[in-house]
Amino acid sequence: MFEKLKAKWKVDGTQLFLILCTFAVTGTLTAWISRSLPGWLGFTDATHWGWKLLVRLIVLIFGYQVIILIVSVFFGQFRFFWNYEKKILRWLSGRKKG
Repeated sequence: MFEKLKAKWKVDGTQLFLILCTFAVTGTLTAWISRSLPGWLGFTDATHWGWKLLVRLIVLIFGYQVIILIVSVFFGQFRFFWNYEKKILRWLSGRKKG
């Protein structure tokens, strides 16, 4: 499995380890922020669950994209993840590479 990822992403073993660490830290950090943000915004038990869900989804979908770039800097993998984000943006916009 790891050999396939290394070949697909054209990275060595050390870089693969750092990339996987970046994904792990980003996922954990994003989940923690999405869980904590409603409280930071002053939401209470009386706040409609839909508002809390909306805030969490925004963080999980859009915040993840920003957080992964920030975390990648600390692991020295910004270039890899910036290219990854550009592919996602191209896919979302419906444009082909080029």
